[in-house]
Amino acid sequence: MVQRKKQVQSSAVVDETGVHTGAAPRPRPDYCGGESAQWETIALTLQGGGALGAYQAGVYEGLVEAGIAPNWIAGISIGALNTAIIAGNPPEHRVARLREFWETICQPAYSLPMPAFVEHALFNSGDAIRKTFTAFQAAGALVEGQKGFFVPRFPPPMPHASGHPERASYYDTRPLKETLARLCDFDRINSKEIRVSVGAVNVSTGNFVYFDNTTTKLRPEHFIASGALPPGFAAVEIDGEYYWDGGLMSNTPLYEVIQTTPRRDTLAFQVDLWSARGPVPDNLTDVQGRMKDIQYSSRTRLVTDMLQRSQRFRHVLREVLERVAPEHQQDPWVELAGELSCSKKYNVIHLIYRQKEYEGHFKDYQFGTSTMHEHWRSGLQDIRASLAQPGWLDKPDNDAGFVTHDIHRDGRGHSRKGEGEGIV
Repeated sequence: MVQRKKQVQSSAVVDETGVHTGAAPRPRPDYCGGESAQWETIALTLQGGGALGAYQAGVYEGLVEAGIAPNWIAGISIGALNTAIIAGNPPEHRVARLREFWETICQPAYSLPMPAFVEHALFNSGDAIRKTFTAFQAAGALVEGQKGFFVPRFPPPMPHASGHPERASYYDTRPLKETLARLCDFDRINSKEIRVSVGAVNVSTGNFVYFDNTTTKLRPEHFIASGALPPGFAAVEIDGEYYWDGGLMSNTPLYEVIQTTPRRDTLAFQVDLWSARGPVPDNLTDVQGRMKDIQYSSRTRLVTDMLQRSQRFRHVLREVLERVAPEHQQDPWVELAGELSCSKKYNVIHLIYRQKEYEGHFKDYQFGTSTMHEHWRSGLQDIRASLAQPGWLDKPDNDAGFVTHDIHRDGRGHSRKGEGEGIV
């Protein structure tokens, strides 16, 4: 294989405030696009995580500039909202629409936004000032909400007062419905140009469900339901049933993509906003943040290991069946084994947001513009670094037919190709 270092371009990264952030490798679109063409499914799976979701937008921008076009996007919570923006716009407008969405929801709902140069100066001050400033912004989100996203209910709900399920929350998300209607073409989403799946939980049954445009005509309510995290946001009524945020049960849609049938050769970009790994907290504030990391990371690598092992069994079974004598091909047990076997191959590229030193337990509702730019830039840098690794878009040639990659694992690019390597 031609070494990827010969196939990348270097480009200066400049954020929206005009600050130069250094050079980053930029894979050539024709090269990455050609490598990804070997896959039947190119999936982008987006985890939930509120304000951290700008990281996913950066990842998507990096895929676009590399010429990689996902044909299936699955999201939960903020991942579902990013999914709607991407799938609901023509390819040439998707990054711009994502930026418009994030620039909108990172403004206060009612008060005037802080001048950009002032925010930038405070954000780029010392750690103590930055922590205080971002905490102030998070408090602002709780007090007045975010523009085009959510606003506090007035009067606020009383804890024991009964009423309609769609008002049983501290915030009203009707502004989000207007934002999605403005920025998304739902006819395009339902055209199935891209397969779209968003996860939610049925409040009455407790069952996890995926709303999928191959079987359901998707509306703004389906995406809002996927992000309706109680008690902040109310349950969303869809066809007589009420739904909450899918992250209450599973915050990672990777399982849905890998386990779907009929099976297909799949390249999956799994974009996580919560890291299962992290330091042991030594104060109560950090305890809250670490709890969220563990709760919402959804054990992505544990799920991946489980999927890898099951695919290895299917793959080995397929190889064994190739050696069965012709006279035994009609045996019922052989036919059943054929149904269970699989020769398809899977490549999962993990992109996991790494918490910054200044971030507190409020990082999922700290919607400051400078913080959003930082998240976006992190996603763009991580996907560029991942795509610059030689062979990372290739089909695996191991006995499992399954491989995973993570640019951050062990502090460097690393991949797992076989069985028995443990969960890292």
